[in-house]
Amino acid sequence: MKTASHNLPATYDDVRSILGNLDETKLLPILALQPMLADVEEASIRLGGDADVFGASEQLSATASQIVAILTADEDEEPMRSG
Repeated sequence: MKTASHNLPATYDDVRSILGNLDETKLLPILALQPMLADVEEASIRLGGDADVFGASEQLSATASQIVAILTADEDEEPMRSG
């Protein structure tokens, strides 16, 4: 059940508390999205693999999806292979 606090904007401290000790190259773009606490928590659940338990069939909100994209951007890049 979502509470009224989920509809509050996430602060710098909120994002670090929920998503961990991020470096500024990840944290600042997330804060620029002006996410709500619910968006940050939703992204955290999806990144933690807990979506199986907490609504795997539910689609992420647009902001939560952007947060996931920011946090997983480095994972998409494969290291250069020498031939």
